[in-house]
Amino acid sequence: MLSPLREHLRDTFWFAPIASLTAVFVLWLVASAVDEAIIRYLQDERDYDAVTELIGIVEDAKTIVTTISSAMMTFIGVVFSISLVAVQMASGQFSPRVVRIFIRSRITKATFSVFLATFLLSLLVLTSYDSETDPRYVSTVPLVQSVLTVLMVGLSLLLFVAYVNSTLRLMRVGHVVDRITREAFGVLAKQPQYAGELGELGEATEHVLHRGRAGVLRDVNVALLVRLARRHGVVLRLLPRMGDFVVPGTPILAVHGGRVPRRIGAAVSVGVERTFHQDLGFGLRQLADIGLRALSPAVNDPTTAVQALDRITQFLAAVANRPLGAVHHRDTKETVRLVQDGPGWTDLVDLGFTEIRGCAAGNPQVSRRMLAGLDDLLSLAPPDRREPLLRHRTLLTQLVERTTPEAADRAFALEGDRQGIG
Repeated sequence: MLSPLREHLRDTFWFAPIASLTAVFVLWLVASAVDEAIIRYLQDERDYDAVTELIGIVEDAKTIVTTISSAMMTFIGVVFSISLVAVQMASGQFSPRVVRIFIRSRITKATFSVFLATFLLSLLVLTSYDSETDPRYVSTVPLVQSVLTVLMVGLSLLLFVAYVNSTLRLMRVGHVVDRITREAFGVLAKQPQYAGELGELGEATEHVLHRGRAGVLRDVNVALLVRLARRHGVVLRLLPRMGDFVVPGTPILAVHGGRVPRRIGAAVSVGVERTFHQDLGFGLRQLADIGLRALSPAVNDPTTAVQALDRITQFLAAVANRPLGAVHHRDTKETVRLVQDGPGWTDLVDLGFTEIRGCAAGNPQVSRRMLAGLDDLLSLAPPDRREPLLRHRTLLTQLVERTTPEAADRAFALEGDRQGIG
């Protein structure tokens, strides 16, 4: 049950700051109680000299805390304004989908959360200063609170350095495609090994319709569906694929062997955009987008397209001998309870190469890298998976021959090279 919620929270930018503000408020309450306990103890011991000394220390620290409270919010605004401009530039250069990397970045959320928490803590500490200066009657001296504020400032500075480094990496294509590829491999690692043909399920006895808002299918609560299917003795089949756009009234689940309650449709979640959570093809989609954007006349950066092809080839090589297609989710007794359709080998190859291949005309660097990638995949793929690779190789060859008039240029463009041209 926590999986869809966790993924939803990772795609939001409000949860971490709200959690940090709540945590720092609780921390301030604890520190305030400790400060009061220290003063009461010293007053009970009649050690007024120590109380006077503490009052002097926190009065000196008050200047620092006041400076922090007045400067931190301005600092937050300036830093994140510049960062949003950088993200906008990255999304324009690579793909709008890279914005989700910024939103889901742990260091980004941690930095923003600590900045806000430091600002709130400094305000709370200022409210703790007692106007009474007589050591016999003062009720609290915010010593521990002031120390915590200084520590939070130190943590903010460290996170700021890490955040700037992370944001600058986001503007470099090598790190962007590496991040996308790692997330794609993360989805692949979570995929069950029960994949293959659907088998004989017979006619569906019932269809569950989508009753929620229109949107992209982004998450399925597999554990809940398997548990409900086992309880009712049925097999469920998810009709749309991850990333498909569904509208209200669309059948989303086919039920085989019985009936299920209508509320089972709540286990299927839609959103405004695709996510990596269970979408095996989303990584290739983003890499292909980056390659297409790089080959557009406005950008004209074939080297970036080559870097995207590097990662496309890497991912396809990893799944070349892996079961693909329909995924069978089983219960504790190894009985198939949920059949979830997924992209097959041909689907992934077409997704990775089709659009970039169409833009390879006049770009020998791209055609040479794609030919080298296809040749590498042909050496890795089993015989029954070579057809789509051969098809793309043939179509690429025909495209280059048709669009390159000079024989020497054609021969050069059709020579495989893992670096493109170098």
